[in-house]
This record gives sequence, C-alpha cells and structure tokens, in this order.
Amino acid sequence: MVMRKRTSRRKALSLIAAGSIAGALPRSLPASAQARREVDLNLALGVDASGSVNQIRFELQKRGYVDAFLDPRVLQAIKSGPGGAIGVAMYQWTGPRLQVPVVAWTFIDDTASIREFALKIQRSERHLFGGGTSISGAIDYGVQVLAQSPFTGGRRVIDISGDGANNRGRPATTARDEAVEQGININGLPILELEPDLDVHFNSNVIGGPGAFSIPAETFEDFGNAIRRKLIQEIASVPIGAEPRRNG
Repeated sequence: MVMRKRTSRRKALSLIAAGSIAGALPRSLPASAQARREVDLNLALGVDASGSVNQIRFELQKRGYVDAFLDPRVLQAIKSGPGGAIGVAMYQWTGPRLQVPVVAWTFIDDTASIREFALKIQRSERHLFGGGTSISGAIDYGVQVLAQSPFTGGRRVIDISGDGANNRGRPATTARDEAVEQGININGLPILELEPDLDVHFNSNVIGGPGAFSIPAETFEDFGNAIRRKLIQEIASVPIGAEPRRNG
C-alpha cells in the first residue's frame, strides 16, 4: 500500500512537471484539431514580472495588452496576412528559471477570437514577483513555448517587454543568437521609466533576426500605445507612425 501511494505521488509530480510548458497549449480543442490550423505568425509574448514592476505598473502593462488587442487596427493587420490568422501565447518572466505560462496558445482570425484572447489576458493573474531580470531566461523559455505551438506555418516571433537590462543568468546576446539560429525573431518593447537608455540595451543585446525591431515606451502609462504599434508592425510588417528602430 505504501509503495502504491509513493508511485502515485511520483506520477502526479511527473505530470505537473511536464505541464509547466504544456500549460501554454490551448484546451478548447484537441491537439490534433489545432494542428490542422495554419497561421501567418506564431507569437510568444513575454511579460516582465520582476521586482521593479510593482503591482500598479504590472496592471498598467496588462491593461496595455488588453487595449491593444481590442484595437480594430490589430485585427485589421491580422486579416491582411496571406492566411488571415495568427497564433498567440503569453507568459510571465523574471529570473533565469522563473517563467510561467499565463495564456494558452490561441488561434486568432476574427473579432470573437481576438476578444477571447484579450479577455484571457484581463482575467490572468500575476504569478511572479521577483527573482531578478533575466532576459536571456525569457528568450530561452520563449523558444520552448514556440516549440509547443499547435499551429503550422508562419513566422516565429518572441516579443519581450521589460523595464530593465539583463542582470541574471547567461548573456542575453547568447540566448538571442541561439534563438535566431533556429529561425526565430526576437522583438523588444523596452519600458524606459526606470532606465532611460534601456532601448540601447535592447537594440544591442536583445532583438535579433531579419527585420527585428524594438519600440520603446517612455512610461508604463504609454505601454498600451507602444504595444499596439508593435503588434501591428509584427503582424503586418507595416510601420505605424514613427519607423520602429531596427536591428543592424
């Protein structure tokens, strides 16, 4: 009896460990059904939840994502693609090994699906509150999240937003270069409120891949406008307003 209990417990722990990345997968449809869906873009959104992001700033960041996805221009950009659809997932990150999936992979191709994704962001909770700022860890985890996408075709992009330079884990350039070698683009949204020159760090050490770019937000209050512009640029590759800063 004791051995059975121990075996059951080990199985349960194994399932939990395996689900840390699988949690980024959608639950609304079987994986086989999701796999038949083709997209123009697989987008993994990495959201900074480090200690410098207090709860007010975190909520402003989350609200910015919600407002951006509800902007009709973002859906218009999605519909302008060859397939008229994208796949998106969101995760929070802090330290080298501190990342949590918060919104599962979602297929977006119309008003209903984009509103569903925005609602998922709005309902999501904060799971991380410190542990340093490891952009390299955020990139590495984003690579894993993209590998779990149930959708076929399309570009693969990691979108890193954050308010600080990489200060934990391996160099961000190493993680970036390895991701780019796998055909993944990395774009950035540096928030300059605490580090006014953070955009320089992002441009030199974070973004990578053909046409990679960053769009800075001066403050957390300005985050919503910046992420809207960034999403449109990522999805449709059409500059909105000022030309984004490009890598290389």
